[in-house]
Amino acid sequence: MATSQRRAALSRRYAGADLGILTEEEARRFVGGGRGPQDDIALAWDLLYRLEPELYDRLVQAERIHPAILDWLPRHVGRVVEVAAGTGRLTDALIERCGHLTAVEPAAPLRAILAARLMPRAGERRLRLMPGFFDGLPVPDRWAELVITCSALTPDPAHGGDAGLAEMERVCARGGRVVVVWPNHLDWLAAHGYRYVSFPGEMRMEFASLEEAVELSEIFYPHAVAEIRRLGDPRVTYEVLGVNAPRDLVYKEVAG
Repeated sequence: MATSQRRAALSRRYAGADLGILTEEEARRFVGGGRGPQDDIALAWDLLYRLEPELYDRLVQAERIHPAILDWLPRHVGRVVEVAAGTGRLTDALIERCGHLTAVEPAAPLRAILAARLMPRAGERRLRLMPGFFDGLPVPDRWAELVITCSALTPDPAHGGDAGLAEMERVCARGGRVVVVWPNHLDWLAAHGYRYVSFPGEMRMEFASLEEAVELSEIFYPHAVAEIRRLGDPRVTYEVLGVNAPRDLVYKEVAG
């Protein structure tokens, strides 16, 4: 694809020709109704993970989960399953809180970044990286005391749905918890018995520099670029970006 198009905002960044990067299973899940990435922002994100994983990782590095969320999570459990682990936004903290972590991530390029980042420190005895989707987790029944995901689950069957929630609950041990950090679609989750928790305080995306803030916002938050330039600060509030801050979670305790 031409460099000029690669510089476009995410909604215009990819074209139908880029769908060839998807595996047959990924195409079956993510592509439907003849819609291309310029018509379907969720599909554009799926292509981002596979075509430009380093770009996605740069964005994630600027997103800081509210520290109270990590304080809320159990200090130590035997086993954790993280679903849609990405490049490790949450994984790095989780690996220090368990005896063994299984991180499930469907996009192979994101798994590669995660492996390079964590395997040298954690090793195969403590960390297992596996391909898999929300609705087909490669984990035995009742295996983990904590099953968790961050900013990935939606009601869409392609990205979780009811089947994905059921799978997360299947692999959670009795008496354990299923946790969704930075959730979307709260009414849907509440209808499935999930309780909501939110933590106060101003939150900002913390870019490495003003230039980085502008460059990434031109792709992911183009409506905010002018204000970011005016403010001249690489620490950008979520209000300026027009998105919810990563300050909340929902959880469900699996009956014993």
